[in-house]
Amino acid sequence: MGDLIDINVPVEQEGTKAVVRNWLKKIGESVKSGDPLVELETDKVTQEVPAPADGYLTEILMENGDDALPGAILGRIGSRAAGDDRPAPPAPAATLETSSSSPQPPHFSPAVRSAAEEYGIDPAAVPGTGRDGRVTRADMDRAFAAKAERSAAAAEAKTPEPPTAPAPRTAAAELGTALRSRRIPHSAMRTTIATHMLQSVTTAPHVTAVFEADFSAIMRHRDAHKAKLGAEGITLSYTAYIASACVAAMRAVPEVNSRWHDDALEVFDDVNIGVGTALGDKGLIVPVIHQAQHLSFADIAAKLQELTARARSNMLSAADVRGGTFTISNHGVSGSLLAAPIIINQPQSAILGVGKLEKRVVVREVDGVDTIQIRPMAYVSLTIDHRALDGHQTNMWLTHFVQTLENWAQ
Repeated sequence: MGDLIDINVPVEQEGTKAVVRNWLKKIGESVKSGDPLVELETDKVTQEVPAPADGYLTEILMENGDDALPGAILGRIGSRAAGDDRPAPPAPAATLETSSSSPQPPHFSPAVRSAAEEYGIDPAAVPGTGRDGRVTRADMDRAFAAKAERSAAAAEAKTPEPPTAPAPRTAAAELGTALRSRRIPHSAMRTTIATHMLQSVTTAPHVTAVFEADFSAIMRHRDAHKAKLGAEGITLSYTAYIASACVAAMRAVPEVNSRWHDDALEVFDDVNIGVGTALGDKGLIVPVIHQAQHLSFADIAAKLQELTARARSNMLSAADVRGGTFTISNHGVSGSLLAAPIIINQPQSAILGVGKLEKRVVVREVDGVDTIQIRPMAYVSLTIDHRALDGHQTNMWLTHFVQTLENWAQ
């Protein structure tokens, strides 16, 4: 029989933290090199850890809900030597044999022990739904929610005695003695978003400039070309135009595509544009269009469509969310006209916000005469790190960005 081989958390995982979400193999099962063994959820993507060799799964050292730091050992594989056809050892029995010796205390994962301390609940009293009846973090969360519901119901059931005299009003009396609530444990993604946002606003002085953009030209272009590109499987979205206009503006003001260092401003040659993509209650992820300066408009539209679809089906790879130099927040798709400031995606120097596209009454000069017209308009904002950029560069970038949209070649 061969030696045991460690199954490690990838050292170069995308994000600073990973959580074990689901083992795809059971102890004793045969595996082949490259077979997916376990799913990890990082703060950005869900990734599968493959088997490092042929053999069988002998140990699982991290259960669902456990934090998995880069390089940590998830489990072990027993590899068979050449010509060794002996069967794999059976999986551990689900029940423990009785013994005259005193029973050993059950082992609880770090995530379960942390929940026990936070919630004040003994995990030994919680029914386990994990492998072989083990208690998971999700079991602890459900137990705490049930405990909170019971406490709230008991508080409601109490009938207060009528006061003999008016009692002085206190803060507790104003709010009620039992506030009904429930606790929703943070996902790894939500926790990292919170940390990242706080770090950004405490690191960089944010300043926002707002322009208004007329979308008439790109709407005409879209109407004229969406059928042709649709036949090629490309859905023509307004975000594709916005990303292309960002590339044009970067050529005019390359300092926006940068990163601040204490001793210098690092200006990037590649324009790697991240596009904020909402994932419902799960949070937000930012897939990246790499080297957008080398892509045609159709290529940008196709890449954006591919990345967005994979983001919403949880199929992004670590490389898809790495290396961004600038970010777009198209917050208007959910109805907002203006958001300011939009928090910069550190360590970048700026982020573009695009508000809701709507018809507005505007004044346009035609043959020297002011006319009132109805145009499709949207507010566009650029939030900058004021350490890296000033108002002149910010307004110049937005001017080129808006001019590109409004003078789109037909």
